[in-house]
Amino acid sequence: MNYSNLSICVPAYNEQEAVVKTLKRLKRNFPQAEILFVDDGSTDNTLAEARTVDGVRILAHDRNIGYGAAIKTAIRNSTREIVAWYDADGQHRAQDLQKVVQPVLDGEKDAVIGVRTKTSAITRNRLPGKWTLRFIAEVIVRHKIPDLNSGLRCFKREVIIRYLHLLPDGFSASTTSTILMMKRGYRIGYEDIIAVARKGSSSVRIVSDGLKAIQLMLRLLILFEAFGFFALLSMLQIIPGLIYGIVVAIRQNQGFPVLAATIIISGVLTFFMGLLCDQVVALRKERFESKTQ
Repeated sequence: MNYSNLSICVPAYNEQEAVVKTLKRLKRNFPQAEILFVDDGSTDNTLAEARTVDGVRILAHDRNIGYGAAIKTAIRNSTREIVAWYDADGQHRAQDLQKVVQPVLDGEKDAVIGVRTKTSAITRNRLPGKWTLRFIAEVIVRHKIPDLNSGLRCFKREVIIRYLHLLPDGFSASTTSTILMMKRGYRIGYEDIIAVARKGSSSVRIVSDGLKAIQLMLRLLILFEAFGFFALLSMLQIIPGLIYGIVVAIRQNQGFPVLAATIIISGVLTFFMGLLCDQVVALRKERFESKTQ
């Protein structure tokens, strides 16, 4: 199989235990592909270990910025028509990357996401947050999502590069890219994969990244459903305000209460804020869609 049109983006942060084996496996199975390794400010020997592998383009951040930032650096520096994401922690298999890449190489799909099967290794304490995020994402796209944030995925470069300005620098880049592809109407496919136990320890922190997940939920709602989000907030103010105002006015026979009027006005302002926000995010999403990268 010829993979000369493929760029493989390998982000890493403190992955010295798995990086050499991961890169050598990619070189062996994808000899014609462009492999871009991005060290995201590692504090261990990850960068030095990566430099021992021949035929890999090495890029490095001066400090730790985030998983999404490393992915964006790799994509911007890629030179092939197809780009794939492949984590450096040893959890992915080369044969699964081949399955994910093939529909995009054949022109059948604009993006393909690897779906981790039940036999894949999982981190149980992160499951509640993942389930919650997936539920919100499915509400946004109004469609089932088999795997929201799998780190093994492939895109046409001309498609994904249009939306790099929308991808966050953190771990949520995977989640955001999934929703983007679905909301913008691209042909998206799914392939079953098996993720094995990672090497080393994860840099994900349950509490702080849990709070970031909540922030991400709000960000996704506003980015993809701004009008609906603010319309709901406005109704939660206007309807109770009206009920309260009418009840008080009837019972006390002293006119419409000021408090109720204030709540209703706040709801109206929230509604118009939603209209404005909806126009802003529409411009952000369409910012580079008409450009050829």
